[in-house]
Amino acid sequence: MASIDLGRALDRTWADKSLPEILAAPVGALKGVSGRDGELLQEAFGVETVTGLAESKYVRWAQALAAPDAAE
Repeated sequence: MASIDLGRALDRTWADKSLPEILAAPVGALKGVSGRDGELLQEAFGVETVTGLAESKYVRWAQALAAPDAAE
């Protein structure tokens, strides 16, 4: 399992929350994602939560394409 510095990944108001709370949070809980960005993600991809973003087929496709062995 990967580790992550929550202080670098989350908006300050979410950094001390539990993992279940963070995963259920709106994508705006991620540092650098504004409320408007969250609205646009929901409109474009149906993503509303941090979990929804993580499970998005578009995110998974982009990660697979960017994987080192995908470039070969």
